[in-house]
Amino acid sequence: MLCELHIQNYAVVENLQLEFFPGLNLFTGETGSGKSILVDALGLVLGGRASPDVIRTGETRATIAAVFQSTGGAKSWLEEAGLGGADDDAVLLRREIQADGRSRLLVNDNPVTLSAVRALARCLVDVHGQNEQVSLLDRVVQLELLDRYAGAAECLSEVAELYRKRSELQNEMDELSRGEQARLRSLDLFRFQAQELERAAPQPGEDSRLEEERRVLSNVEKLRAAATSAFGCLYEDEGSACALLGRAERSLEELSRYDASTSSYHEPLSSARATLEELASSLRDYLGRLDPDPARLEVVEERLAQLDRLKRKYGASIEEMVAYRDDAIHQIGQLENADERCASLAQEIEKAASEYGCAAAVLSEKRRAAARTFEKKIRAELALLGMEKARFDIEFLRCPDKAGSARGAEEIEMRLSANPGEAPRALEKVASGGELSRLMLALKTVVASSPEGADGGKHSPLRHEDRLRRTGPADGARRMELNAGPGCGPVRAGVADNPGALPGTLLFDEVDTGIGGRVAECVGLRLKRLARSTQVLCVTHHAQIAGFADHHFCVEKRERNGRTVTEVRYLSSEKERAQELARMLSGSHITDAVLKHAVSMLKNSASGDE
Repeated sequence: MLCELHIQNYAVVENLQLEFFPGLNLFTGETGSGKSILVDALGLVLGGRASPDVIRTGETRATIAAVFQSTGGAKSWLEEAGLGGADDDAVLLRREIQADGRSRLLVNDNPVTLSAVRALARCLVDVHGQNEQVSLLDRVVQLELLDRYAGAAECLSEVAELYRKRSELQNEMDELSRGEQARLRSLDLFRFQAQELERAAPQPGEDSRLEEERRVLSNVEKLRAAATSAFGCLYEDEGSACALLGRAERSLEELSRYDASTSSYHEPLSSARATLEELASSLRDYLGRLDPDPARLEVVEERLAQLDRLKRKYGASIEEMVAYRDDAIHQIGQLENADERCASLAQEIEKAASEYGCAAAVLSEKRRAAARTFEKKIRAELALLGMEKARFDIEFLRCPDKAGSARGAEEIEMRLSANPGEAPRALEKVASGGELSRLMLALKTVVASSPEGADGGKHSPLRHEDRLRRTGPADGARRMELNAGPGCGPVRAGVADNPGALPGTLLFDEVDTGIGGRVAECVGLRLKRLARSTQVLCVTHHAQIAGFADHHFCVEKRERNGRTVTEVRYLSSEKERAQELARMLSGSHITDAVLKHAVSMLKNSASGDE
């Protein structure tokens, strides 16, 4: 459940803090007042595309933060990501957008990737935008809704994996069957490459050892001069280190004849002299081996040139060349035994196709069983939305590819008949914008209320009377002061102490597009009833829908210090709500008759929900 939303320096919002509640949270306001800005801001924190253009003029950064009461799916996600334990009740999402185009996403103050936030968002909020009903015309979307209702995720995953396995085997078969000429050309090429590498016989680390040897052979005179100088300083020259240490040793012997306490100096001095003499001996031997060898230098350079040429063809290192040789030998074996491999592949493909067919059949059976109850529930929902005579069917169609797809061996087509006497037909052929809006609401309602759609059924629905008791101003309820804007005074509203039983949040942005009158009233009643078990946020222009709100927010634009600012007021009293409904009914000129009608609508909405 969405508990709080904080928006700073976003579009025309300067600084806004909102608290939301269980039930139906409803936003109204004049066209252009900023209602969609709130929805877009929430979309950004849930992983939407960010642009520096949304930053308020004159500011360097926009920040949006949302606090959610985590559900079972969100808790599991947080635990797997190491961002929270199973006992954590809240999750904080924050989005920061910089003027230079950079953007940061944080979950519980830990940086995360965009894809990770989108995965988490699916556990928290289900968003239905103004034109989302157009996506309902896509058969893939239709199938996803049915699969979600049927709880077919595990079956679908198995089918997709078996389809991938079969496709890989089929691709290998196609590769082998490209043609005899191509196979022979490839065989000759791989043989040449393997033989070239086998003749060269590169050894791991060989190039490094040869580079070192070439460096020595190319600089013999410099090495001889340096070694001779070092040998002379240590041993051969007059005043060498060994000669000086010998003189020091004799002096210490003279000293110890007169002072026995200095006898301990002899051993370290003798040891140092022996070490230097040993080092000098090693240098003498090194000089003896240090002879120019032009023939060996030529051999080393030719070998390095050969290795460099092979690296350009087969890899940047000897290890990569060896790996290429092994792969070429493997390919030769495959091509030489193509007939045997084709026979083996044919058996493997047949087995994989059989396994895929069985898994697809199980998935199809699960879908068809779920479709029967799904159709009945959708018809019942459409009746509540003012389409009592509507017929809704799901037609199963063969997949265009006879071999099936990663989604199974079939597609579905949702069909609707909104008028009595007309046969159900594909949605794009019969459904108007208003009918699609209501159908989408019905689909969202049924899917969200299913055990699999509503967070896996891990939370029980909150009864209406419990929700009213917990969100009202009773003693002990937690309360928060909302930022209602300058001149409006503080507005206070209660919030449930423990809303964790709610399964999540549904957000409808102008779901009432294309409808009005009695149908709008039916939609409002359905939203109200849906909100008994799931938190619902809704943006609307219809007073008939607004009358059903559990919590009513009014979005307004004001001018302050020469700047336009969007503000939100929580309408805490029946008088404020009636005034807003009257404005929605008649505009800026509100008569007593309109106001009385608004009061009557509120009373009728309350009684109609019982």
